[in-house]
Amino acid sequence: MLSVFAQVDIPDIQWLPLIPHMVMAGSAVVLLTIVSLAGQRLPDWFPSAWTVATGLAVLATAIPVWLRLGDELLSLSDFSTAAGAIGVDRFSVFVNMLLACTVVLTALIADGFLRREKLDSPAFYVLLMLSAAGGMTMASANNLIVLFLGLEILSLAVYVLVAMHLRRAESQEAGIKYFVLGAFASAFLLYGIALIYGATGSVNLADMGEGLSGFFTTPEAALSSESGLPSLADSGVDEGLFYAGMAMLLVGFGFKVAAVPFHAWTPDVYQGAPSPVVSYMAAGVKAAGFAALLRVFVGGFARVTEDWRPAVFGLAVASLAVGSVLAIVQTDVKRVLAYSSISHAGFILVGVQAAFAEGSRSVMFYLAAYAAMAIGSFAVVTVVSDPGDEGTTIENLRGLAARRPVLAGAFTVLLLSQAGIPFTVGFWAKFEVLSAAIDARSYWLAVIAMLAAVVAAFLYLRIVVSMYLESPDPDAPRLRIPPGPAVAIGIVVLFTVAFGVYPEPLTDLAKHAVPIIVSVGS
Repeated sequence: MLSVFAQVDIPDIQWLPLIPHMVMAGSAVVLLTIVSLAGQRLPDWFPSAWTVATGLAVLATAIPVWLRLGDELLSLSDFSTAAGAIGVDRFSVFVNMLLACTVVLTALIADGFLRREKLDSPAFYVLLMLSAAGGMTMASANNLIVLFLGLEILSLAVYVLVAMHLRRAESQEAGIKYFVLGAFASAFLLYGIALIYGATGSVNLADMGEGLSGFFTTPEAALSSESGLPSLADSGVDEGLFYAGMAMLLVGFGFKVAAVPFHAWTPDVYQGAPSPVVSYMAAGVKAAGFAALLRVFVGGFARVTEDWRPAVFGLAVASLAVGSVLAIVQTDVKRVLAYSSISHAGFILVGVQAAFAEGSRSVMFYLAAYAAMAIGSFAVVTVVSDPGDEGTTIENLRGLAARRPVLAGAFTVLLLSQAGIPFTVGFWAKFEVLSAAIDARSYWLAVIAMLAAVVAAFLYLRIVVSMYLESPDPDAPRLRIPPGPAVAIGIVVLFTVAFGVYPEPLTDLAKHAVPIIVSVGS
């Protein structure tokens, strides 16, 4: 038996970049163990405090990894570990830090909500951390199988979170819809991986790069007309299998990021799921989905960029049009923000379509900006909702400025940022993706995106008008704001305004967050 193990080739693993992953996943397991052993003896605040501390610990352990990596697009410091399955670059570290921030803010928002609704708070926080750990794996995966495992860890936890409000039928319905459609999307993704493997003989993105183009160091070099790269057929790749697999991967990722026409689940799930869960879905799940999309398509499939860009162009146009127009006719704030999320997915796809370094940088900036705006918006919805997570219509926000002027002001800042008004981070997010599209000569897509932004501005101003220009309901109960959501809203509003006035620090972080596919041993 020992001789068998002696013949196993154990890969060299560098543990430093894996520490944030282990902290996030390990903390979930430890919290579950503590709750199982201590039971009712734990104070109510402990699970939330533990989760916030975990998110901060992930940030603390990710910073040394970021500092170790170089500032250049392709740095000698970038490497892969775990037999090339995990890529270590500033792109993955950026997403890890973003997911850690979403966990911290979601935990703050959920604390008062879970107590009010009398829900099982430890289970919520355990699932939240496990889902974030799956998202971190997706952002770092250099191997399609590892990426799929990360996707399933993220998704299975979120399915349960969506349906965890057992006394609310809408939550159960949302969970079933999300699970069924998510299973179809996972099947598309897995079948696409199988076809890609059949076409290239590998599920490792670096090996695919070698097979597709004789291996390239940057995406730009892969498309250079002077590089003399062979065609797919000359590289020994089955073109039919490869393009079919690539299309199925795009379907799977399109579902995760709520891109049209794979968006049908979004309004119903957002409306039915517990509000803190929706804040995480809009920020964390979307960030993980786009990170995986960029890693595979911009990093791994750069040789065939001109083949997948038209498909992403179509997804972007459809998402911008559907999200902006259908949001106008909604009466529930959560459904309005759901269609807004679809529209924002369209804007992010504008950056994806631009591809390469500029496109990836604009996507990372947009994801960070949108995470703050989405979490803050759903935090306000969580606070103003009635017991049972009801009362989330625009009518319920009527006269909010008279009842809670500071809360109404914070929500106004977040809505104006989503509309792309200057001196907010949302303005710079839209500016970044539009600039990337123009640099990529996608002029029509930039024009369509600007028109969609004008249409979408109406729905945000509609909510603002209801808060400020309509009289409040005299019978409405006094609105209480728990300390957790108050802190979370304050943080994201400060983020929105500070980086709206001075975006350079966030821009500098995002410009280094470009997916780099490094071969084993590099």
